[in-house]
Amino acid sequence: MKLKITLAKSVIGAIPKHKKTVEALGLKKTNKSVIKEDNAAIRGMINQVRHLIKVEEV
Repeated sequence: MKLKITLAKSVIGAIPKHKKTVEALGLKKTNKSVIKEDNAAIRGMINQVRHLIKVEEV
């Protein structure tokens, strides 16, 4: 299964660890999306920045 991850809120003001996590997911601008494979590593990253992103199953 794949996940569509969209950056819903800006990372301005977010703590540096969260900014790096969002960047590692491949998200650069607000409202841009990436498709990632659903695995434990990606789920952990999503959980860490869940207040900044929106996730849908594809």
